[in-house]
Amino acid sequence: MDSRFTLEKRIEAELKSYDGFIGLYADDFHGNVIAIGAEEKFETASTIKTYILACLFDEVEKKNASLEDMLEYKAEHVTEGSGVLCALEPGALFRVKDAATLMIIVSDNIATNMLIDYLGMDTINHCIQKLGCKDTALHGTLHFDGSSKLGTTTPRDYASMFVRMAQGKLISPTSDEQMIEILKKQHYNSMITKDFPPVYMDIDNTDEVLIHVASKSGSMDACRNDGGIIYTPYGKYVLVMLNKNFSDAMYYPNHPATVFGAKVSRMLLDQFLALEGRFHL
Repeated sequence: MDSRFTLEKRIEAELKSYDGFIGLYADDFHGNVIAIGAEEKFETASTIKTYILACLFDEVEKKNASLEDMLEYKAEHVTEGSGVLCALEPGALFRVKDAATLMIIVSDNIATNMLIDYLGMDTINHCIQKLGCKDTALHGTLHFDGSSKLGTTTPRDYASMFVRMAQGKLISPTSDEQMIEILKKQHYNSMITKDFPPVYMDIDNTDEVLIHVASKSGSMDACRNDGGIIYTPYGKYVLVMLNKNFSDAMYYPNHPATVFGAKVSRMLLDQFLALEGRFHL
């Protein structure tokens, strides 16, 4: 029996007192993968927007779409939830790239509906499958008066998007870099970064930001999710954490899913930095 107090065992010990279930997948790009419930299916919430972004860039690569096309915000796109376009009336025009940026950085649900309309549900789901994410699907537009489900995914599928994006192997090196630059501007990454030392990420008080994150989170009553690429002075790694089966559906900064996810994220960061770019020697 392995008696070593490994990183995996430390994570599992931390999660013993968690009122919920975290599925986790982490990859340090040196052959070290940590997977807990990696094949378990979860509600995507807004993490499905990363898949939509990838499908948009795939269609642009194929010349079936253009980032410079203009989209009209129509009445049928109106929905509740996150974003800024809900403060505007239908009729505004946006470039496809601008709608995609809003979809990611402020998780705008109306911009997301505009892009689903532009690309088509079948095209998006076909692309997701073509990208090898066999356990992932978009279930519909973001309207909450019908089904409460936005999509389904697994930690392994979601992490695979970021792993290949970081390697320039998801869509193309150019498209992957463009997507990463959008994901770096995402406003809601508190599960990944909540327990990171602020000095590592504070551009106002240091000569340079030592840690960058390119990520996309998602939250609904039944889930709290986060995932992305973490860039450090010793290189990068991918971390995805998907949460379900917790009893508290309320939204607040210290929700147990965020608290426990942040603890796990900090464990991985500390290990990665201590071993200068690896989870294991």
